[in-house]
Amino acid sequence: MNLPSELKYTKDHEWVKVEGDVATVGITDFAQSELGDIVYVDVDTLDETLDAEEVFGSVEAVKTVSDLFMPLSGEIVEFNETLEDEPELVNSDPYGQGWMIKIKLSDASQVEGLLDATAYQELIKA
Repeated sequence: MNLPSELKYTKDHEWVKVEGDVATVGITDFAQSELGDIVYVDVDTLDETLDAEEVFGSVEAVKTVSDLFMPLSGEIVEFNETLEDEPELVNSDPYGQGWMIKIKLSDASQVEGLLDATAYQELIKA
C-alpha cells in the first residue's frame, strides 16, 4: 500500500497536500483499490466554498458510487479536468496525475486535525 509520508489523510480516505494556503486533494491508494476500476469523477462544486466533511463530488466505479468529502474548509479553486477523459488516472496514479481538486483554505489550522501516514495506516488495518 502506497502512503506517502509527506501527505495528510482523512478517515474518509482522502489525501491532502498543503502548499501555502492551497490544498490539493485526491483519494488514497487504499480507497481506489477498494472501489475498483474508476469510470467517472463528478465534481460540480468548482468555485464554491464548503465546510470540512461536506460532499464536494463523487467517484463512480464499475460497481459502486462513492461520495467525496472535503478534508478542510475552503473554496474549490480548481478541478483536475484531465479526469473527465481519463478517470482511470485515479487508479493508476492516485497521488500524482489522479488528484481531484485544489482548495483555497479558509482555516489552515484544520490541517492539524488530519491523520499522518502512520495514523492512516492504523485506520485501514482495523
